Amino acid sequence: MSFYCDFALGHEWHGPYHEAEYGFPLQGDADLFERLILEINQAGLSWLTILKKREAFRAAYRGFDPAVVARFGAREVRRLMADAGIIRNRLKIEAAIANAKTVLALRKSHGSFAGWLDAHLAVDEDVKRARTKEEWVALFKKTFRFTGGEIVGEFLLSTGYLPGAHRESCPVYSRVLTARPPYLRLQVRREK
Repeated sequence: MSFYCDFALGHEWHGPYHEAEYGFPLQGDADLFERLILEINQAGLSWLTILKKREAFRAAYRGFDPAVVARFGAREVRRLMADAGIIRNRLKIEAAIANAKTVLALRKSHGSFAGWLDAHLAVDEDVKRARTKEEWVALFKKTFRFTGGEIVGEFLLSTGYLPGAHRESCPVYSRVLTARPPYLRLQVRREK
């Protein structure tokens, strides 16, 4: 099994992301929404392409504020389709807008995007069985647009909702554990 750790360490672009972000928990709606939209845009492309365009994505999607993106209309879609700094794919752009609206709905029902994710960590509250990747994918497909298995899997690994972002021998692994990723919080609750 190949790990991101195998080639990211020391890489100009992958290295900083791997060492400071990948697998670490995120809480803010804008941060989680950004990661979801970047993962959606990576579909069919390399993560390196996305990392190189990340700042352009942040500018184009107004800092990934879900409340702002949810209000994007036809004019903003045209603007995004003309922006060479991002991935100009109409389906991905429209998914970002629809998913921003979903995040706003999740704020109402769960307080935040992270609140929704945390509420779905366990499948069975009595035994605290962790949701599998396949169960997460099914949940995301019912909730969000443009979210297949690879997109959801990488989103969850990269935000600490699924274990396995780093090899245990990776120097970043212990720092991720210290940051208390969500999957670890579920294990601790189960042990009590």
